[in-house]
Amino acid sequence: MSFSAKHPKGLYLLFATEMWERFSYYGMRAIFILYMTQALLFNKELASEIYGSYTGLVYLTPLIGGYIADRYWGNRKSIVFGAVIMALGQFFMFLSACFHHQTGLAVPLMFLGLFTLIMGNGFFKPNISTMVGDLYEPADHRKDSAFTIFYMGVNVGSFIAPLWCGFVGDTGNPEDFKWGFLSACVGMILGTVLFCAFKNKYIVTPEGAPIGTVPAAKANAQQATTSAQQTGTGTQQVAAAPAKSGSSRKTVLGILSAVVLFLLFSINWNYLHDWSRIFEGADLIGTAIYAISIVVPVIIITDKSLTRIEQARIGVIYIIAFFVIFFWSAYEQAGASLTFFADEQTDRHLGSWEMPASYFQSFNPVMLVCLTPIFTALWGALDKRGLEPSSPVKQAIGLLLLAVGYVVIAFGVKDLDPNVKVSMLWLTSLYMLHTMGEICLSPIGLSMVNKLSPARFSSLMMGVWYMSTAAANKFAGMLSSYYPEEGVDKHLLGYHVADLFDFFMLFAIMSAVAAVILFCLTGILKKMMHGVE
Repeated sequence: MSFSAKHPKGLYLLFATEMWERFSYYGMRAIFILYMTQALLFNKELASEIYGSYTGLVYLTPLIGGYIADRYWGNRKSIVFGAVIMALGQFFMFLSACFHHQTGLAVPLMFLGLFTLIMGNGFFKPNISTMVGDLYEPADHRKDSAFTIFYMGVNVGSFIAPLWCGFVGDTGNPEDFKWGFLSACVGMILGTVLFCAFKNKYIVTPEGAPIGTVPAAKANAQQATTSAQQTGTGTQQVAAAPAKSGSSRKTVLGILSAVVLFLLFSINWNYLHDWSRIFEGADLIGTAIYAISIVVPVIIITDKSLTRIEQARIGVIYIIAFFVIFFWSAYEQAGASLTFFADEQTDRHLGSWEMPASYFQSFNPVMLVCLTPIFTALWGALDKRGLEPSSPVKQAIGLLLLAVGYVVIAFGVKDLDPNVKVSMLWLTSLYMLHTMGEICLSPIGLSMVNKLSPARFSSLMMGVWYMSTAAANKFAGMLSSYYPEEGVDKHLLGYHVADLFDFFMLFAIMSAVAAVILFCLTGILKKMMHGVE
């Protein structure tokens, strides 16, 4: 039997759709910060803040899109809507780049494009991966390999995108950025057309029923109604009313709490004596992300239906998610400060050809594809000998590898003259170590969320995991703004960022401290997991 025959054809349709969506996202991201600094002439601090806000919100809006899909639209409609909106967003980015010399027009078009991309992603991202599992029976052993194949679509798209969009857009000529954005737009359109053309034929259950046409909440309600009719009892429906009322009160309280936190985070404490300036310089997007990232987890863990064991397991997810913020905020410098470094301080010549700085963002996905089987074999070999590290220990190792990557490049640039460029090997070594760290942390974290989440909260807990990524991306943009600039004195909580060595050591110290603390907590976390590993 051929490999393709082992899985339904719908899997490969979803693979191709996700590949083109990731091509669109990573292609745009590869040149985005360069576009802001080289075409719109933003300074690095402003460009980093915008980049962090965009990548942070991209991981926050799936909460909204997932809720609407579950309640009203279903997966299919949400995916198509999100894909069309994202293609439109990339087109706005193309228009912005066409008029980059007219900043009064280019900047509003750019923000319109970013807003559209963020909203479209919110509808697309949480729904397509859900459909992969629905192609199979619940106990089908092929599910794990199906998700592995699907994840390869992510890596194929993220590998190709920076190469092509960097080739046509990152040429050193600001006029050419538009071709990179247009390529991202075309990629999104291709994925959308492909999905629309074949979804009815291939996105079906093993029995042949269409997947994703009926919202999950509606399907569950219909199932519950049928069950009640069959048993002849209506008491469950009556009892549901108070629960709904209590849920509404909790929602209102959660919204009020988020607003209070938003205001507290927005306060400029230097101007408490002058109320007219108390919110001066507030980062509204950042404070909104951080406030929501605190309130939603609290609402979930205080649910009265949770047992103590379930609360403890959810607590483990929260603790791990907190440390994940430090990992991704350092790791996601790839699209921000590390792109600055690749563009300005790295010798990218291969013979007479100078490699575009954006090409470095293809290093991680290709390394990921090559190294993942090695780590999978390693964990398997250690497991046979009873030596496989626990999930929290693996994640601590991931943070430590991240720290080592920054130590390597920090000493590579120590006492470096700003006019001297370093070998590509330094940046390549960093990406190699960071990819190894990602393999130790990211898939292990997703697996833990799946295993520790109560079934009735599985989607919400995955949303919490993505919220930690949203907070991390916003934090990454803030940290990137401390990238050294000539004539600008930068301090972070008393730490003086005088040069590149100080900047990279900031991430090394942050990641190493997080790794040590997480390692010290592993014993407690294993007890809280109550036998789930």
